Formats: sequence, C-alpha cells, structure tokens
Amino acid sequence: MSVESVSAQGFARESLAVLQHLPESSREDVARAAELIADCVRADGVVHAFGTGHSQAIVLELAGRAGGLVPTNRLSIADLVLYGGDDPSVLDDPLLERRPGVATRLYDLAAPHPQDLFVVISNSGVNSVIVEMALRVKERGHRLLAITSLTHTRAVPAGHVSGKKLADLADVVLDNAAPRGDALLGLPGGGAVCALSTLTGVMLVQMTVAEASARLLATGEQPPVYVSANVPGGFEGNLELEKKYTGRIRRTAS
Repeated sequence: MSVESVSAQGFARESLAVLQHLPESSREDVARAAELIADCVRADGVVHAFGTGHSQAIVLELAGRAGGLVPTNRLSIADLVLYGGDDPSVLDDPLLERRPGVATRLYDLAAPHPQDLFVVISNSGVNSVIVEMALRVKERGHRLLAITSLTHTRAVPAGHVSGKKLADLADVVLDNAAPRGDALLGLPGGGAVCALSTLTGVMLVQMTVAEASARLLATGEQPPVYVSANVPGGFEGNLELEKKYTGRIRRTAS
C-alpha cells in the first residue's frame, strides 16, 4: 500500500468498500442471527452480550442503547467488582482475561434463564475468557451468536486449553470481515494502522436488530425498543418496559 493510501480518504475508501459489500456477503448469516434474537424475545428471553477490550464497543451497540431492544444485558469483566464483590484492584491484573474461571463467574453472576441467548464478540475469537464463556454457554444449553473475524481467527492458534475458538462453538457466526490484526491500512515500513472491526461490528449488529424486528412485526408482535432517555418521557418509558425483565437486565438506555 502506498503512502498516499495512508490518509483519511484512504481509510474512508477502503472501509466503505468493505461496508458496501457486507450486506450481501452476510445476508444469510444475518437472517439466521435475527431468527435467534426474535426467538429469544418471543420466549421472554434476554440477549446477553459479552466482549472484552475494544469488542465492548459492539456490546454497547447491542445492549441497552436507544433504538435497541429492551431485553438485552451487557456482561463485562467489571461485573466481578460491580456485582461479584471483588476488590477493584482485581481489574488491574493484566492477565485477568486469561485466568480460568473468570467467564464462569460472569455467567453465574448474570443468572441467565434457559431461553436466554448469548452474543459473544471477539475479533480474534481466541482469548481464553471469550472461549470459556462460549463453552459455558453451550454447556448450559443456550444458543450462541458469535461476531468475529474469520480471517483473523483462522490465521492464529487457539488460546484456550480446549483448543477451541469462538467460531467453533457458535450456532451462528457473523464475520466482521476485518483483516488479520484488524488494522486496515498497511504501512510502507511494516505494520498497519486504523482498525476496521468496530465499524463492521456495528453494521452487523444493527442489521441483525433490524431484521429481528422485522420478523417480530411479521408475526404481529411489537418489538420492545428503547427510546432515548434524552427525549421527554424516554427515561420513564424505558423503565416501564424494563419491568418485565426485572432482575435480568442491568442498565437503562441513555
């Protein structure tokens, strides 16, 4: 890639090319993912979303945001402190995401119901806590939707002792089309700059939510949707919608 390509216009051009192709390349998988979500909502289930690092941006796109579905719950490593009683210093451990048992504790703290769906997000799909969560979810009989980069995950070794990767365990995989290492623009001296997975992850999540809502509407069901808390009556309306899921979701949309 030339030096000229490493620019605002270069990133816009390259990323938009991927985004323009994504609706067609992901059509079938988005339809399958939407059916998982619609089925979960119909069964009075909750969609639990989990990711670490920058994948948390995609979690926030799905769980508890204006224009999104109400029965959604964000899982986070910080839940060990917020709901598990751990000392905040535990979050300073740089190897926390590799510690056995962390994902199991997060799952147990969420106290999911059998009909709940899990969405696990990881660009690489090989981090230990990510795979441990996926294994726990499947052991407990939940459906699992993964958002990952198939290019990246196929190019690196498994990081969990099971030898499994996130994509190996999911019922449906949404490929975010990010390159190995995520960064899109190659540098002349080596390496690359400007990550892609957040843009494509957001696109996939919103496409899937739209399609799930369409499926609910097609069967005469009104999708339970958050309104921005920054419009009159939004906060109060959201609280009313959340009553159905009391104790199962943790955050009101902003």
